[in-house]
Amino acid sequence: MQRIIGIAALVAGAILLYFAYTEYHSTASQITEAITGNPTDNTVLYMVSGAVAVVIGLGLLLRKGR
Repeated sequence: MQRIIGIAALVAGAILLYFAYTEYHSTASQITEAITGNPTDNTVLYMVSGAVAVVIGLGLLLRKGR
């Protein structure tokens, strides 16, 4: 069961990182970054949540089962 949850978290993290990538390269995000110097809040949210999900997924997959 732990392995399935790890795979699901890893896939969800990869999807969120993909959304972060597409959001970062969107026209609205580039305009906002040109004006403020920072990426949009959505981009940062997708990046952080995707990275956390990937780390949790890898942790669950690499952890020895009991």
